[in-house]
Amino acid sequence: MKKSIGARSLLYPTPAIVVCTYDIDGKPNAMTAAWVGIVCSQPPCVGVSLRKATFTYGAIMERRAFTVNIPPEEFVTQVDYLGMTSGRDEDKLKKAGLSTIDSVLVDAPYIKEFPVVLECKVINVVEIGLHTQFIGEIVDVKVEESMLDESGASSIKRVRPFIYAPDDRSYYAIGEKLANGFEIGKKLKKE
Repeated sequence: MKKSIGARSLLYPTPAIVVCTYDIDGKPNAMTAAWVGIVCSQPPCVGVSLRKATFTYGAIMERRAFTVNIPPEEFVTQVDYLGMTSGRDEDKLKKAGLSTIDSVLVDAPYIKEFPVVLECKVINVVEIGLHTQFIGEIVDVKVEESMLDESGASSIKRVRPFIYAPDDRSYYAIGEKLANGFEIGKKLKKE
């Protein structure tokens, strides 16, 4: 039997990603975000929801661009730190030992050490409540060549991203492959 635990922000899996922007003075800034997901296929778009109180919120409103950086497991300490303090107070990237590269396609930097980055231009801003969702059109995806499989697709096993569990406020590795999508379900279609 299921027990009601009330309305809360709970969904599995929740990605642990880092959003990068330039602040008003053009200095690179980064923050960890978990309220993130693909929201459209054509054009390819990602939604990132942030509280207005965050330093990154103001930077995105000013620059109308951001990058979504997908970190591998070995950067879990840095990712957690980037979500615990504000760029208003210190140079988080420097303290985390991370460096940035200037995007040539959008007005935002991305993290050199992370293997996958989505470069996004803001196409819509949706006020929801405590959070504002920025819809970013993905104008390019950059992937370290060593993270690509033989077919040229990014390999989740090579990237080793991790997820955040909002209920117990913990990070988890992603498990083993279960099946091929749009294939395993064919068993039931035939019946």
